[in-house]
Amino acid sequence: FDSGPGNTLMDRWIQLHQDNRWDHNGDWARTGLVDEELLLPLQQDRYFSRKPPKSTGLEYFNLDWLNAFLKGNEKPCDVQAALCTLTAHTVVDAILEFLPEVKKIYLCGGGAQNTRLKELIQSQIDRAEVSTTDALGADPKWVEAIAFAWLARQRISLQTANLPEVTGATKRAILGSVYLP
Repeated sequence: FDSGPGNTLMDRWIQLHQDNRWDHNGDWARTGLVDEELLLPLQQDRYFSRKPPKSTGLEYFNLDWLNAFLKGNEKPCDVQAALCTLTAHTVVDAILEFLPEVKKIYLCGGGAQNTRLKELIQSQIDRAEVSTTDALGADPKWVEAIAFAWLARQRISLQTANLPEVTGATKRAILGSVYLP
């Protein structure tokens, strides 16, 4: 499930303020100071208290959502620092609540390349080793594509691909559709 915005807000924020698609290694977030008066209301959003299964993306966590919390006088790098901290908190909170005994955490996707985000997660869960899926032989940039390829394979093979205990579905099911020309 999605614990929170992931890189979505950080990416949109840096695109708005700099000529970058993402915050390489979290370097820009590292230059800012986390404003608790901004961070606390962000953390209190109703999404974070919802129980899984849950999913989110740009349809919810977007610049309009963020702007509702901004006063207008914040330094952009401080907002980036708060967004990075928010993302780390949401990941850590989900792990502590649903996987309290976890010993290893593997990051994938864009967040795996954000060393500042990785440091923040590691600092909040010192009993677990935080690394990327590279350690498992799967490039972090390809994990989502691999998952979708597996889903497609399951569909073509007429095999179920959901776990009701994870998705909230009432039963196992064959997912997706195949359309031929």
